[in-house]
Amino acid sequence: MTSPKTASPNTAPAAKTRLKTSAMIASIAAEGQRTKPAPFGHALVELAKTRPEIVGMTADLGKYTDLHIFAKEFPDRYYQMGMAEQLLMGAAAGMAHEGMMPFATTYAVFASRRAYDFIHQTIAEENLNVKVVCALPGLTSGYGPSHQAAEDLALFRAMPNLTVIDPCDALEIEQAVPAMADHNGPVYMRLLRGHVPLVLDEYGYQFELGKAKMLRDAADVLVISSGIMTMRALEVAQALEADRVGVAVLHVPTIKPLDTETILRECSRTGRMVVVAENHSVIGGLGEAVAGVLLRSGVAPKFRHIGLPDEFLAAGALPTLHDRYGISTDAMSASIKGWL
Repeated sequence: MTSPKTASPNTAPAAKTRLKTSAMIASIAAEGQRTKPAPFGHALVELAKTRPEIVGMTADLGKYTDLHIFAKEFPDRYYQMGMAEQLLMGAAAGMAHEGMMPFATTYAVFASRRAYDFIHQTIAEENLNVKVVCALPGLTSGYGPSHQAAEDLALFRAMPNLTVIDPCDALEIEQAVPAMADHNGPVYMRLLRGHVPLVLDEYGYQFELGKAKMLRDAADVLVISSGIMTMRALEVAQALEADRVGVAVLHVPTIKPLDTETILRECSRTGRMVVVAENHSVIGGLGEAVAGVLLRSGVAPKFRHIGLPDEFLAAGALPTLHDRYGISTDAMSASIKGWL
């Protein structure tokens, strides 16, 4: 296991004292940061009021995926399948065959590793209208490898027919839920649960399925990011202004299909280093997806990648782990400054 003294280039030691938190705490909100409670659960309830075909399904994790809010409002449309993720996905497929629109929730590790074949064979191959929504994506849990879904995007990117979404904050989750319902076909969305940071409202943001959005522009560095790393990238951009380093942030919430047109346009601008930042393994996620697009199109900027290492990650408090593995604001800032 990599120690802080022998860290990869993506890793930097903590620059200041971090809050002490339990490994069981999965919140990624900083102290004092604006948050909204359970945006997925509330958004699904609002949508279901006018979409009677929507049902909520989970594998003993209603409370931990915010689906309990839906269960309280629509008890007759809520299905608790027990600790049986494969059964959950098979039953969701059956519901979709009968005209329902299941929103099936579990942890990302269980969907991507335990129930992958059931999603592949019963949902994706049949191109069914099932929405798989999964908590604890990437390094948003301190439980260790059993609960850290560092490879979910790599697995689901490779699945035909499946749309893949990695939202940044509470606002985007609220906007993504009706967009998922309007899309006819299977969707996998990473879920931030509980009290979720609120960031994108300051940028007049509107989620569009399959579209990347430039949140801020600058001439020195372009950070291409998804999920919580967009929040980190915006923090890095503000921090590096003091060093007169201009950081642009291109948010890519839809991992598949990828908005190649916008990515190529922004990466083709001369004089800007491109950094892809993701809360996922450096293997098979957004970084390699972007690199492949650039290589196939003959676009060759100075390219760097911030992501989780190809190893089983440690258990512990999230702030400590984010510093250790190079995805905290301080660690990202140090990496980018070192690359310039």
